[in-house]
Amino acid sequence: MVARGAARLPLGVVYDTGALIAAEGNDRRMWALHARAMQRGVLPIVPAGCILEAWRGGRQTNLSRLLDGCEIEPLAADPAKRAGALRRTVADAIGPIDATVVESAVRRGAAVVTSDRSDIEQLATAARRRVQIIDV
Repeated sequence: MVARGAARLPLGVVYDTGALIAAEGNDRRMWALHARAMQRGVLPIVPAGCILEAWRGGRQTNLSRLLDGCEIEPLAADPAKRAGALRRTVADAIGPIDATVVESAVRRGAAVVTSDRSDIEQLATAARRRVQIIDV
């Protein structure tokens, strides 16, 4: 189940790689969402694998600034197993990092901020949980 996402923030939010890339590109919508989260006392979650996909070396000032205001979630064995099980049920083209994003959001009851709605929708449907998706 997927909840169509207006930019209304729920109690928690997980940023995927697309959200990080949007922040690095100084996307106004992404920075507005992040500012709203901070104002509401919501600490956005970033699965560590998303940093792996978004980091290109150098200073990446905007991305570094965003990450300073987030909780970085390491990948532990049990969440990795749940993400792997989710990924098994969807197209091979959907990457393991997206699966960790959805696993984190489902576990926390959080929304996902993404630029790749389709992959997140497929994983949320596979999880049989309602996940709000916010597009950037």
